[in-house]
Formats: sequence, C-alpha cells, structure tokens
Amino acid sequence: MQLRLITSNMKMADLVHLNYHLALVINRFGIKLGFGDKTIEEICGEHNIDADFFVEIANAFNDKDYRPRKNLKNFPVKQTVSYLQHTHSYFIDEELPRIQRLIDNVIDANSSQKKGFVLMKNFFREYQEELTAHIRREEKTVYPYAVYIENAYNNRLIDKQLTDALSMYSMETYAREHEDVEEKLFDLKNIIIKYLPPPTDNRYYNEILFNLFRLESDLNEHSRIENTVLVPVIRLMESELRKLTN
Repeated sequence: MQLRLITSNMKMADLVHLNYHLALVINRFGIKLGFGDKTIEEICGEHNIDADFFVEIANAFNDKDYRPRKNLKNFPVKQTVSYLQHTHSYFIDEELPRIQRLIDNVIDANSSQKKGFVLMKNFFREYQEELTAHIRREEKTVYPYAVYIENAYNNRLIDKQLTDALSMYSMETYAREHEDVEEKLFDLKNIIIKYLPPPTDNRYYNEILFNLFRLESDLNEHSRIENTVLVPVIRLMESELRKLTN
C-alpha cells in the first residue's frame, strides 16, 4: 500500500498525526511542538529551513521505499550535515541515556538476580561507548571534511590545502571505515530475549526492547542518509576536484 505523500502545504501538526515518529525528525530541524495550524512551508520559513529539503527527509523517513521527487543529492551538503548532527545529538543526549535509565530500573527491581542484569548493563555500556566514539569520529573528521570539499567545489578553491586534504582523506576511506554499529545492538537484544532470567515485572524488559528496536531503526535510517546522500555527492565532488588539481 502506497503511503501518503508529504507535501509542503500540509499542516505541520498533521505530520505528527500521520506518523508520530516524525516528531523526531521535526525536532532534529530545531523545530519545537506548538506550531498551531501552520503549514510545513510556513514553519520552515520561520526557522530558515529549506522546505523542500525538510519534505524530502520527512518522506524518506516515513516511507522506506520513497524515491525523492527532488534528489536529496542536489541539496547543499551543509543542510544534510546539519540534519545528521541533530540526529547525533538525539542519540547521545536522549536515546542512550533513556535506555540506560531503563536498565538501571531493571537492576533496582531485581536485586536478588543482580548479577545477570549487571551483565546486560555492562554490555550496553560497551555498545554506548562504541556508538559514541563512532559519532565523535564523524563529527570531528567526516562532516568537516564534507563541508570543506563542498566549499572548495562550489568556489573552485584549488590550492595546496585542497591537494593535501584530498591526499590525506576521502569518502572512499570513510565508506571502508564506516563500521556496522548495529551488530552489537542485535547481540544485546538477543541477550535480553534469550538469556537473561525472567524479571519480576516483564514491563521493564518490554520497555528496554521497544527502545532498542526503535534505536536500531533510527540508526538504520541515519546510515541510509549518510550512505545514499552524503557519501555519493562528496565522491562526485572529490572526483571533479582531483581533475582540476592534476
């Protein structure tokens, strides 16, 4: 069944009613709830956001089979990077701490079986550290590099700094290093489903699992934007810039 197409003349409030998960997308653009009956275009205008870019991201998030009417690769890299950075902030500041609190609640409620649950906590901490390191690496190296390449491409800044940058790093390197951070998340879900002792209150397990599955889905969507939008467009720019530097 084809999902409803999101357009800029829709009311922003209707977007949340269409798919409540889209509230996360709205927040990542720096837009807070309380937008009344204003349209997507009106709200984006108030926040200096490209409405077409917002609509494409919202449609891609809402429908995994969606094919952009306006290719996301045609939008400025800075817009894509800004959205990805807001997603990183959500993972680190909200989602990971929320899951950590839920795990702590399980341990507190099952003190007689504490050993098994502490194993889950330690496993999650390792995953949290791995994901955070992955995010920090992208924030420190990949995204600044992508924005720099776009600026050099748009302004034809052909100099030694560009030559050095192209020789030291590339999106091909990033694509090879772009590790699968979801594998350990799958293992954690399996530990909870298969191996931990039954909890005193099963609701705790359900809450943790629901949040882990949601995080996994969100990470997959995040990776999809990186791999299908950011990486290809920077590769093309790199290729053109290398021709100019030779």
